[in-house]
Amino acid sequence: MRLPILALLLMFSGVATTFAQKMTAEEKDKYVKAITERADKIVANLGVADAKKAEKVRDIIRDQYSNLNDIYSVRDLKAKEIKSKLEGNKVERDSALAKQNRGVMESLAKLHNKYITKLSAHLTPEQIDLVKNGMTYNVLPITYKAYQEEILTLTESQKKQILVWLTEAREYAMDAESSDKKHAWFGKYKGRINNYLSAAGYDLKKEGIEWEKRRKAKAENN
Repeated sequence: MRLPILALLLMFSGVATTFAQKMTAEEKDKYVKAITERADKIVANLGVADAKKAEKVRDIIRDQYSNLNDIYSVRDLKAKEIKSKLEGNKVERDSALAKQNRGVMESLAKLHNKYITKLSAHLTPEQIDLVKNGMTYNVLPITYKAYQEEILTLTESQKKQILVWLTEAREYAMDAESSDKKHAWFGKYKGRINNYLSAAGYDLKKEGIEWEKRRKAKAENN
C-alpha cells in the first residue's frame, strides 16, 4: 500500500487495528468520495488537458489526503492510549506524548517529500504551486497580495522575505489535519512577518487604517 503509513501502522499495529474496526464500509466510502471530490477541484485549476494524466494527478492528491488522515488517526488513538496508561504520571505522560509527536512530524516530512516527488513526475513547478495553494485555501497568494496592498512602500527585499516565510508556512499547512490547523500555520508566520516589518519601522496599525481608507474609496468609486 503506502510505505510511510505501513511503517507507522507496524509501530502501532494494535491501535491501527482498532481504528480500522471503527470505520464502517459506508463511512469509508463517504470519506473516499469526499477527498476525491476535493482533489478533483484542485486538478480542475491546473490546466491538465490529458484526461488520464489529470486522473493520475487526482489520485495522487486524493491518496495524500488519505495518508495524512491515517497518520493523524493513529496518532490520536495512540495519544489516547498514552494518556490512559500514564494518567497519574504527568512528567512521563508529557514526555511520551512529546516523543510521539516527534515521530509524527518525521512521518509527515517523509510523506510530504514523497508526495512532491510523485507530483513532480506529472506536473510543472508552477502547477505544483497551484496544488499546494489548493490544499491550503490559497492563503499564500491572498496574504502576499494583501501585504503589498496594505504597505505600498515595501522594498523588493522585504517582499521577497515575506514570500519566503509564507511559502514555508504553506509547506507545513499542506500537511495539517484541519482547516483551523492550516490557518494556524499561516498565523504563526504572519506573526513573524509582522514583527519583521515592525522592526523595519512600519507602523502596521497605521498602515492598516490607510489601507482600509483606500479600499473604501475604491468601493465607492465603483
